[in-house]
Amino acid sequence: MNRSIALGLLAALLLAAPAWADQDNIKPKAAAKQDLSGLTAFDLRVGKWKATHRRLKERLVGDTRWETFTGEQVWWKTMNGQGNADDNLLRLPDGDYWGLTTRAYDPATGEWAIWWLDARKPGVMDTPVKGRFVNGVGTFYADDTLRGKPIKVRFTWSNITATGAHWEQAFSPDGGRTWEVNWYTDFEKIG
Repeated sequence: MNRSIALGLLAALLLAAPAWADQDNIKPKAAAKQDLSGLTAFDLRVGKWKATHRRLKERLVGDTRWETFTGEQVWWKTMNGQGNADDNLLRLPDGDYWGLTTRAYDPATGEWAIWWLDARKPGVMDTPVKGRFVNGVGTFYADDTLRGKPIKVRFTWSNITATGAHWEQAFSPDGGRTWEVNWYTDFEKIG
């Protein structure tokens, strides 16, 4: 999808979010003869969350120094349940920043696509990771670059409950043969 179209869709999503304040009562429409178990996989994430992040200071250089910081997240459903978004405050040691995640479910493939938009680079939307949930664990992949070299990116969502969730990010410099987990976050529901 063209980045300007994607950014326009994202802007429309953000402007519409307050109008869906009672969206927890909106039920997604089930498609006939399709396994939509992945469609509801993120439903428990709706709400406000406290985040505890751990991330490697440098990625894919053998660094073993981890930094820990906190954050906050607000998560809501979009597109009548076939999408969702979250607004994130990350309290890094060198200063706060905001980011936004948007997700869309494709009932034809049973896959989710996940995009990240960083307020420090407001005109650039990251390459989406795509994947699905199997036995309660969502695994999502993308091809990207780091310091001008091709890498694979993997997001993993697990332990999603009404009160918590776990997310992690890993990079592979060798086409997916080996992975370095470089960021993980544990979420705790607020209220």
